[in-house]
Amino acid sequence: MFKKFLAIFLLISSNCLAIEFEGKFIQGHFIIGKTEPESLIWIDKKKVKVTKDGYFAFGIGRDRNYDVTITKKLNKQTEKIVKKIQKRKYNIQKIDGLPEKKVTPPKELYDRIQRENRIIVNARKIDSDLTFFKKKFISPLENSIITGVYGSQRILNGKPKWPHYGIDFAAKKGTEIRAMLDGRATMVEPDLFYTGGTLIFDHGHGISTLYMHMEKIYIKKGEEIKQGQVIGTVGSTGRSTGPHLDVRLNWFGTRLDPMTVLNLK
Repeated sequence: MFKKFLAIFLLISSNCLAIEFEGKFIQGHFIIGKTEPESLIWIDKKKVKVTKDGYFAFGIGRDRNYDVTITKKLNKQTEKIVKKIQKRKYNIQKIDGLPEKKVTPPKELYDRIQRENRIIVNARKIDSDLTFFKKKFISPLENSIITGVYGSQRILNGKPKWPHYGIDFAAKKGTEIRAMLDGRATMVEPDLFYTGGTLIFDHGHGISTLYMHMEKIYIKKGEEIKQGQVIGTVGSTGRSTGPHLDVRLNWFGTRLDPMTVLNLK
């Protein structure tokens, strides 16, 4: 009888520490975890927020090639889950015809570029209690063609540059852009050197989205928006060869593939 009771107890204890995951442990992917609400969770060595109903979020970087460790503590019990990361192959994308100063900026623009980069970095550091990240994303444009994908090694005017970390949607100038998810505007900039008209929305727990090269922006900093709301229009501002929308997805400073939340991949 004692052995039977012990087996049942161990089974219940094991189940109490279980974590469910939505998403794939593949480079560039966004993942949502579900656990007991009072649990403490670490992704590798980073402690992450857990919602009142037990959800947490994280992501896998483009070039991560080592396992991810999820640690959970609850009622003095600790569980470690180790997940192997699957690698991806990335495309090479060549873009020609850019103004030379957009490919290799002159030194007099370095201060501006660094200042603008700090604005973006600070917006992505926000670790709010918002829980919008739990909701399904929608596409920002209807019936548009994808011309650039996440992870591609970019060669600009024949010069190898940083990989592309978003999705490019080709669309006519002035096409309405809709919010992919509920959020709060943490950065609103009409004219950044590289990205032109740019918006960043916080969705909670370090998850943010970024919209680039916009012609018009209808949102003010600090404003909360609803999924599907028109937030601006497509343009060709910043480093761009034609009208399009570039969208990005981040978990803090980790750049993720937006296609993994738009059901496009």
